[in-house]
Amino acid sequence: MDAISNMGDAYFSGKWGVSQNRARGIHYWELAAMKGDAESRHNIGAIEESSGNHHRALRHYLISAKLGEKSSLDAIKAMFHDGLATKAQYVEALKGYQDAAQEMQSPQRDEAARRGAELGF
Repeated sequence: MDAISNMGDAYFSGKWGVSQNRARGIHYWELAAMKGDAESRHNIGAIEESSGNHHRALRHYLISAKLGEKSSLDAIKAMFHDGLATKAQYVEALKGYQDAAQEMQSPQRDEAARRGAELGF
């Protein structure tokens, strides 16, 4: 999933020696999003939003926020402040994000993060 997402990044931006091809980049992000990649889903939402497709962008951001993508939650919050999302949609995204964040918490993860910090990671 990460490799597919990275291919999307490479093609969309034209980095890592790949010729820029935004359509191909979006295609790879769509593949990764269908496999559950939250960042790719967020990227698709950002593309939709920049194209003026706020309803479609919101749907992608909601899915991504519920997968734990903070940038999608922030995007929905901004859409709410701009009158492009309802309070109920923002609350749904916030609850989904919090649930995902809680699921990712564990003593083992906390210990790994502590050890990583000690090693400078």
